[in-house]
Amino acid sequence: MILYRLRCEGEHEFDGWFPSSASFERQAEKGLLSCPQCGNHNVTRALMAPAIRRGSGDAGILDAAEAAPADGSGVPAGAAAPGATPASEALPVPDAAMALLQKMRGVIEQHYVNAGTQFATEALQMHRGEKEATGIYGSMTEDEREMLDDEGVEVLTIPWVRPADS
Repeated sequence: MILYRLRCEGEHEFDGWFPSSASFERQAEKGLLSCPQCGNHNVTRALMAPAIRRGSGDAGILDAAEAAPADGSGVPAGAAAPGATPASEALPVPDAAMALLQKMRGVIEQHYVNAGTQFATEALQMHRGEKEATGIYGSMTEDEREMLDDEGVEVLTIPWVRPADS
């Protein structure tokens, strides 16, 4: 899953989730995207730089690359985005935001395939057309992330919080 910050011609910004960057491009080209505020169908991606908080408590949000368990189970891909706010400067996550992140994790785990530590390999195969494109999540090293960047594969790092039922 990829989360994009989107912007319409009227300069309204909003978020959109897509299974791949190609999916976003196809939907945008066909005019299937529209601004929720004004209905404009000329939608483009806007720049975004998420902040990730690392806390000592159980509910702290961790950088996905560092939070990845050794077996690679259940952790989204990547590391902190370039330009992200350093952990020491990040603001605490409000309860409502934490609840949304927990809900997002549940949706991802329910609807997408956990590629684990093979995330980078599978994402690259899908990008090259060697494998059918599907929604996946997993973990990767910083070197793998750089390789995907060099290949033009877009990935999204999301804060991976503890499940809501833990």
